Amino acid sequence: MNFKLVDTMSTTAKKVAEYLLQIKAIKLQPTNPFTWASGWNSPIYCDNRKTLSYPEVRDYIRDAFAKEIEEKYGDCDVIAGVATGAIAQGVLVAQALNKPFVYIRSSAKAHGLENKIEGYYEAGQKVVVIEDLVSTGGSSLQAVEALRSAGCEVLGMMAIFTYGFPVAEDNFKKAECKLDTLSNYNSMVELALETGYIKEEDVENLKEWRKAPQDWGK
Repeated sequence: MNFKLVDTMSTTAKKVAEYLLQIKAIKLQPTNPFTWASGWNSPIYCDNRKTLSYPEVRDYIRDAFAKEIEEKYGDCDVIAGVATGAIAQGVLVAQALNKPFVYIRSSAKAHGLENKIEGYYEAGQKVVVIEDLVSTGGSSLQAVEALRSAGCEVLGMMAIFTYGFPVAEDNFKKAECKLDTLSNYNSMVELALETGYIKEEDVENLKEWRKAPQDWGK
């Protein structure tokens, strides 16, 4: 089966996918799947926190985020990171753009000021949210809702990588939140095939998983 997406794979998407595979932030095991915390069987495991351990990769991702934000959201007031995986990424981007930074907890702190958003911000400010990985979009959009509830205007979310699940696309549309990613599942699979990381016969299996990940492998 021929699996080519050259027209849709940007230079940035390909380079980020290459880095993620090289440093094993992404692992592909089509014949020996992982089990996610949700109970889903998966041929892929992604841990983008590993990018922080490699200066070359870390810098590339920071600069790519900063470039995209400057081009698409030039009037951004604040950079926000989603806890915990995107806190460090968000700080790097905020520093590069000389912008204030806040981060959003998964739940409000149980003591003290009981904050869900940590850092200084003001209602009415325009915010770009940084995320490390988007799967179904549930936890990512909770962060967006927290900012909106605090009176901020969320211009959009930017993530390092997305699996591109249909349910995630639907969730972001329903939430009326724009999502941009540096790389994505299609680009990663294409590159993995080109470089021999996976075989041609693995491609259909990888495509089927993304269509219905909750049922795959059962």
